[in-house]
Amino acid sequence: MAEHEWMNDIRALVGKEYGRVRAWDQVNAPMIRQWCEVMGVDPARYTVQGEVTAPPAMLQVWCMEGFHLNNYPPGSTTENPYEALKMMEAHGLASVVAVNSELTFGRDVREGERLYYTTRLDAISPEKTTALGTGYFVTLVMTFFSEQPGGDEDVGQLLFRVFKFRAANPVKPAAAAPAPVAAKRPLPGISDDTRFFWEGARAGKLLIQRCQGCGLLRHPPGPVCPGCHSFEWDTVQASGRGTVYSFVVMHYPEVPPFDHPNPIALVELEEGTRLIAQLVGVQPGQVRIGQAVQVEFNTFNDGELVLPQFRPVAAAQAAQGVAA
Repeated sequence: MAEHEWMNDIRALVGKEYGRVRAWDQVNAPMIRQWCEVMGVDPARYTVQGEVTAPPAMLQVWCMEGFHLNNYPPGSTTENPYEALKMMEAHGLASVVAVNSELTFGRDVREGERLYYTTRLDAISPEKTTALGTGYFVTLVMTFFSEQPGGDEDVGQLLFRVFKFRAANPVKPAAAAPAPVAAKRPLPGISDDTRFFWEGARAGKLLIQRCQGCGLLRHPPGPVCPGCHSFEWDTVQASGRGTVYSFVVMHYPEVPPFDHPNPIALVELEEGTRLIAQLVGVQPGQVRIGQAVQVEFNTFNDGELVLPQFRPVAAAQAAQGVAA
């Protein structure tokens, strides 16, 4: 079967070399240690007589762009090594399947080396027809180099192959989706140990579990006292006054329906125990350790959920004055 004429321009790219993509950092021991911890590998195995080498499987890691897409170091190419794939997409081959990659290693890379890679469009297969659709296998090869005074050294390769195809049964556009339902706050998991706390919140009371054996207050609630191991307990109603013992401000991920940035505090109650709660009525940058706060009970999810939240005392007094 004769090939599409538009494939001529795409096949003309086979063999094209794309410029360098540089590493942000030199090969370094902290990143090696962190990678080993994530993978469950002892990092000590990569230090021999004081020389640190990187695990071979880290080869691709050194030249990744980081948290932001396509954020490569200065001096990296601005060419798109995937231009053949983009050209195929323009002709309706927008689907992807059968992605695979193969790493090969020339030698271990050592602490202090700086790497980069170049990309070559290695091959485009003849047109293939499958049950999924018709398209082409496209193979790219990234070659990694170590910059050396006497000439850069090839230290490994990554082969990347993907099947780009036009779906045999393209999905029809879905009917207009209904208006999104407003997100609700997740409900707490309630057990026999914690039910008293949530029932108290619905009644506007901040209840704390108390051991009947030794009088120890404990939160979060549990079935047994961590002090004397007694299973007997009752509750006391806290005043709701406390101070910010510690806090974090959640910026990301932004999860509806929570406001962001979202200040969350570990509040030390004047009774001596601590609990985690959201702060309200305060800008995230104005939260301070030791700040006096007062509990308030707020209702969410159309009355389904009542949460104890804490507001700085000055703001709480101002809100009460407005209400009065």
